[in-house]
Formats: sequence, C-alpha cells, structure tokens
Amino acid sequence: MATKKQILFPVGILVLGVGIAASFSAMKKPPEKKEEKEILPLVQVLPANIESITLDISSYGLITPKNQTKLEAQLSGQLVKVSDVFVKGGFVKKGEILARIDPNDYEADLIDAQATLAQALSSLEVERAQGHVAKSEWDRIRKNSTEFIPSELYLRKPQLAEKLARFKASEASLKRAKRNLERTYIRAPYDAIIEQRAISLGSVVSPGSNIGELNSISLAEVRLPVADKDMQYLINGGIDANVVLTTQFAGKQFDWQAKIVRNEGIINQKSRMNYLVAQVQDPYAQNSDFPPLRFGAYVNAKIQGLEINNTATVARHLVKNNKIAVLSLDNTLTYQTVDVLREYDDLIILSNGLKNGDKVITTALDYPSEGMKLATEHTLPYSNKKNETQIAMKKD
Repeated sequence: MATKKQILFPVGILVLGVGIAASFSAMKKPPEKKEEKEILPLVQVLPANIESITLDISSYGLITPKNQTKLEAQLSGQLVKVSDVFVKGGFVKKGEILARIDPNDYEADLIDAQATLAQALSSLEVERAQGHVAKSEWDRIRKNSTEFIPSELYLRKPQLAEKLARFKASEASLKRAKRNLERTYIRAPYDAIIEQRAISLGSVVSPGSNIGELNSISLAEVRLPVADKDMQYLINGGIDANVVLTTQFAGKQFDWQAKIVRNEGIINQKSRMNYLVAQVQDPYAQNSDFPPLRFGAYVNAKIQGLEINNTATVARHLVKNNKIAVLSLDNTLTYQTVDVLREYDDLIILSNGLKNGDKVITTALDYPSEGMKLATEHTLPYSNKKNETQIAMKKD
C-alpha cells in the first residue's frame, strides 16, 4: 500500500509544471494583427488619341493603256519598207513611219487623176466660153424680136452643168489618189509602245490585213474595285480623288500619283463591286527620270477619302455592343458608349464617346462589372502604324 509521501510527490511535480507553463504563457506577447490588403485586378491601359484622319480606301488593279489600236492595212500591195523601231516593246512617236506599201501603182493613179482633172478643167472652160457665146447671140436676137424665148439647152446650161460635174468628179478622184498614196505609209497614230508586229518586209497585204498593235503611252488607266459600303467614305463618289499606286520595279517599291476620272456606274455581277477608273499621266516616264509604270503591272491603290475630325482608333476587340471599357479618375471600371464610324480587319474608328487622354482598358477581365476597382500597369501608347496601309492619319 502506497505511502502518503509517494502520493504527494507526483502531485507536487504536476502542480509545479503547470505553474511554470502558466508563467511562460504570461510572458509571451500576443500576435500583432495585420491589416488586410485588398487585391485588385491588374490591367493595362492606353491613352485615347483624338485626331483628324482621312478615310482612305484600299484597292488594287492592273495597269492598262487608255488607247490601244490595232493597225490594219487600207490598201493592197507589198511591204517595201519596215522601220527598225517597229518591234515589240519599241517606242514610236506620233506620225512616225512604221512601214511602207509599194507606192508605184498609187503614184500612177495619182498621175492619171491629175491628167483627168486637167482635161475636165479644159472642157469646163470651153463650155463656159460657148455659154458666153450663146448668151451674146441671144442678146443680139432679143433686140429684134421679143417673142422668142430661148431654151436652157440653147443657152448651154445643161452642157455647162455636165462639164462642171465631170470637173468635180475629177477633183474627187485626184483627192482619192492622193489619199491612197499617203495611205501607203503606215504611221503611228500617237506616241506609243509596240505591243505586237504582225508583218515583215516583203509581206503582201490587203485591206483589213493585220499590221500590228500599239498602246498609247500618254495615259494609263487602272480599274479599282470598291465595295459598295466603302463608297460613303469618298467625296463625290470618288471622282477627282487623288490615288497613290504602289508596285515593284527592279526589286524596289515605288509610288505613282493618279487621279480618279470616272465611275463605271455598274455593279459587277461576279464580284458585286463598284469600279472606279484612275488615270496616270506619262506612265512610261518619257519626260522624267522616274521608273516606268508598265502596262500589265499589278498595283495596290490608296484612294483619298473624307477627312473626319475628332476620331479615335482602337483595336476591334475592345468595343462590344458599342461600348468600351475605360478606367475612370478614381481607378474604377466604367463603360462608355461610342459611335463606330468604320471597321477594318482588326481596328475600329470611333467618332464619338472618347476624349483625348481617356484611359482605355486593354486587358480582358474575367468578371468585369461597372464601378469595380482596378490597378494599372504602364502601357506603351497605341501605334497607328499597324494600319498605315489602310488609313492615312493627319494630325490637327
């Protein structure tokens, strides 16, 4: 049986341990309360840039000559001369002789027509003289008798009319002979580049025979398709609008200035596009050192459109249902209603709804709500250069 000492000793040890624990607990400082921090969604913003822009229209097309002529022979004969410049790709001046048909027969016809005209003129003069004689005879007879009335035949008026008609016919024959002799020369109708030559020296041609084909180099044209929805951005339907044509020459890119001269006025049944026609002066640069704009070249075109003030350009995905997310002055999310003026592949032009410097939110939020607080990080200003091939920006 345990003694009293054996019982009290463990109890004393337990009490002493509890006391020591209590004293240590009293010495420990209570933990400091940390202030709870609000974690805000982090977003990027870009400042809205309000400016004036020109709503240019992008298009494309092929360069073609304004005038293209197929030369055909007007006479029969053998070609006795062909110019050295009459080759494909050769340049010729207006009136320059390209080829010559054997003129011998036509020179003989001219001599014959000249002789016939001389005979007709002689006969006409003789007949006029005889008419004067008949008129004098009638005047003498009339003094002695007032009852006699001379006939037209007596006064030789029909004979004179016949001789005059033969004279005029001879003049026409001479004119025709001269014209035929001139037609033995095959000349360039304008400054041109040779597209095709279909004859050679010694070839025999007849009226209608193909001689060759020429393209005028004074003016070039290009048909530019424009969607019907884009016509609203052009002044006067695009007529007289300036156009910049861009293409490659010798591995380098060059720009040529053109002007819209007409609207074809018909919707193409296949493409459903309007076609505007632009003209380029001196495409082959005969009067300058600029590279030639060659026929058949494919060009990209920028047609000058309306100039609009107070616009902003943003990425397409930032606008939904005509609303755009903006960071307000108190760093809260707000949605502003905007007017969409024009849409491109990845851009939208806004005409109303933003002010210069408004912070447009570019970060996609998981659960956005009006008035929610946001935190920002630095964002580089938006660059309009992404759209430089479609929109020409013009700052105020």
